[in-house]
Amino acid sequence: MKRKTNNLLGCLLLAVALMLPACSSAPATSGNESSSNNEKTTASANVGTTEATTETAEPAASEAVAADTAATDLPSKDITGEVTVWAFNEQVFEEIGKAFMAEYPGIKLKTVVMPFADLHDKLQTTIAAGSGAPDVAEVEMYQLNRYMAGHVLENLLEEPYNAGKYKDLVTPFNWERWMTPDSSELLGMPWDMTPGVYYYRADIFEELGLPSDPAELGEYMQDEENFLNLVQILKANGKYFMEWSDGPVVWAGDEVGYFDKDMNWTRNTDKMVNILDITKRGQQLGWAPHIGYGSDEGKQLVLKGDLVGVVSGSFGARGLQETFPELAGKWKVTRLPVGINVGMGGSSFVIPAQSKNKEAAWAYIQWSMRSENAWKIWTKHSIQPGYKDISSLDWYASTKNEYLGGQEEFKLYEQLSNDIPVKHLTPVDNKGWEIFIAAIGDALAKNTDSKTVIQKIGDDVMAQASKEIAAFKKAMQE
Repeated sequence: MKRKTNNLLGCLLLAVALMLPACSSAPATSGNESSSNNEKTTASANVGTTEATTETAEPAASEAVAADTAATDLPSKDITGEVTVWAFNEQVFEEIGKAFMAEYPGIKLKTVVMPFADLHDKLQTTIAAGSGAPDVAEVEMYQLNRYMAGHVLENLLEEPYNAGKYKDLVTPFNWERWMTPDSSELLGMPWDMTPGVYYYRADIFEELGLPSDPAELGEYMQDEENFLNLVQILKANGKYFMEWSDGPVVWAGDEVGYFDKDMNWTRNTDKMVNILDITKRGQQLGWAPHIGYGSDEGKQLVLKGDLVGVVSGSFGARGLQETFPELAGKWKVTRLPVGINVGMGGSSFVIPAQSKNKEAAWAYIQWSMRSENAWKIWTKHSIQPGYKDISSLDWYASTKNEYLGGQEEFKLYEQLSNDIPVKHLTPVDNKGWEIFIAAIGDALAKNTDSKTVIQKIGDDVMAQASKEIAAFKKAMQE
């Protein structure tokens, strides 16, 4: 596909694209922060409040790392150049940079760390301006649509990248979410996986006579009557199952996205109708306080043992450990209830078309994604590998999390990653989200017929977003 980095329509789309909300639900009706939207940054990133530029120090000889044993497709050690990396995860990127330069001394890294929102805004601005973008940028899943039109990012399927050779090592969900909706361009290199999971107080579940083993509880909650019975028992004992009262219908929507490859609405399904019905029943039971565990009130609910569960991406154990170190050993993790399999967040590395150091930039990305040494660093920071050959290594799969009572959590995350359905992301998702969440909030408040609500949402989106859909389709054909 011929590149047109100055494509006017693409730049206009970039200029008007809006960030998806950092929370899952609209403030007036909901506040479900356990959605995939930006959760990774709020729960797992060590993000500063000001931009910090560091020349990654070259490691001393004593810091040299052992040779990789997993991947045999790493780039040549003879590559030279300078690479500027923009990231929002400060601590881990500094550690990664030092390890990379130990193996690739001919490449000099400059890591620029900035807050999540600032990074994506600045990247969008510099791309639209035609200059100033970095060689590599860390981009969160729900922000990729801001740079999707106009061929402003390198297509990693093309020469010299040829990233298609990695496709069979990545789950279909993790591959497709970094592609354009028509699957013609791979804009970001698949990196991590963050399946949605349920962290719960196993000790309290056991005290109440509820299933407390992760496998047993996960299986039990797949049946909606079992699930709601469990919720009712918890509530009768003054316990909340989770944080956010609209949770399941939001997770189910995130599971399928907004539009398919042909820009048809994807949320008008029998499953969505059923999950909305379940959500109504759960709200009537009072299954959630509708506040986050990180708030002052939420922290007190957790410490008193009243809030006994948190839905999060698979990085959530670290956030709980940082907030509630005194509850070590009391938590465990299992799959989400009633057949919901959703990816909650995740990021990628992109190469802007403006980059003047593409060979070295690609070497950095390849090593970061395919090196066993890199993954021994990433996983220390609760970043799960998106590559099957890495996640199958014994040192990874057998890792026990003592905060979760010694549970081998990575095995669960890997299993769930394979069950997440494919979805595509587009710049029109923002419009779809606004219509969807407002209608869901109204339906929950008024107990409107679920089938009618789900059908009407789809009709409203296709009517109200028709111009945006047509513009995006045209831009992708340029």
